[in-house]
This record gives sequence, C-alpha cells and structure tokens, in this order.
Amino acid sequence: MKINANFLLPQSLEDAKIIQDELRKKVITEDQLEKVDYVAGVDVGFEDNYQLTKAAVIVLSFPELKLVESQTAVISTTFPYVPGFLSFREIPALLKALEKLKTIPNIILCDGQGIAHPRRLGIASHLGVLIDVPTIGVAKSLFIGKHEEIPLEKGSWKPLIDQGEVIGAVLRSRTNVKPIYVSIGHKISLPTALNYVMGCLTKYRLPETTRLADKLASEKA
Repeated sequence: MKINANFLLPQSLEDAKIIQDELRKKVITEDQLEKVDYVAGVDVGFEDNYQLTKAAVIVLSFPELKLVESQTAVISTTFPYVPGFLSFREIPALLKALEKLKTIPNIILCDGQGIAHPRRLGIASHLGVLIDVPTIGVAKSLFIGKHEEIPLEKGSWKPLIDQGEVIGAVLRSRTNVKPIYVSIGHKISLPTALNYVMGCLTKYRLPETTRLADKLASEKA
C-alpha cells in the first residue's frame, strides 16, 4: 500500500489544535466507497515503558472475514499521551505498518474515535484524511457526547449527540454486553459505517478487524 501522507508532528498542543482544525475541514461525511472486498483494522500498543510504539494492521476479506494479511511496525514514541490528541501519538507508527501492506483495504476500522471528538478529528478521521481511504471510528468507551439508553439486544443503537449534532452511534454489538461507539472517520456516512461494523461482528464485542489488530498490537516481541 503506497502511503502519500504528509503527517505533521506538532511542537505544542496549540500547534496540534491548529492542525486538527485545518484537517477537520477535509473530512468527508458522505459515502465515497468502491466495492468492498477487503476491510482492515488498525490498533497501537506500547512497549519498553511507552518508549516504543507498536502499530498493527489486519486485513480481512469481506464479507467472509478471513485473514488475508497482517503487518506491524515499531518506532520510537514521538508524542506524549494527551487525551484528544492521541492521533499524533499513534499515526506515525500506523503509517509505517500500512506502508507494508500488499493488499489495499477498501475500508479501515480504527480503534478510537472519528468525528466523535471535541474538534471532530479523532484518529479515524485524522488517518482517513491523511491517506485518503474510507475510515470508521470504533471506540470501546465514550469520549464526548450523550445518548439515550440502548436496548440490550445485539444490533440496537442510539445516536451519539454533542451540542445538538449527531457525532456517532452507540451500538450494542452483543446482547447484554457493553456497547461500542461508532463514528464517521472519512468518506463514509454514519448508516454505512454502522452496516460495515455490523458486518464485521462475530461472537465478540469488538468487530473482528479491530479485535485482531488489538491482539496483534499487544503481542510482545
């Protein structure tokens, strides 16, 4: 996979906010998808007391969800842990892992937020704009926004709302299990994002894409 990403590493949080505010203008919240034959999941882990960042990418066939390819990359950690700015910490390693791919995914599911972010640019949106690939944010916990109670049955969902704007969906991915938080990353609408997340679910809370990426990112060398 050829990555032509111009990733800017900010020198301060003010610089980071400026970058986010500029990139958010480029986020596309409508479907611009080709035929989806391959879905990918990406996640990041840390080693050596957070001195090293390990990125993992898993590519699965769709809709079969069979493993096609996996890649990892380990680099020195380049940005501190600051909530709301995690993409600056994680994307440099993700780009290195994505560069190794021989199979080009049609959609990438990210372990984190898309536009469900104070400046509407979580890691899924940030990555999607940089590499110009449709992305979806699939987070394990609530970051911002409010929602109504979710019915307990798998497939139930409610809009996630912040300041009167729908920024995502709270989805029950397994019956009687804590929900997950789905949001637009880039080049996809929320209904389509929900359909593909549901299509990537098996018997687990997380979709197979990000579940397997999380497992790979957590493996120690």
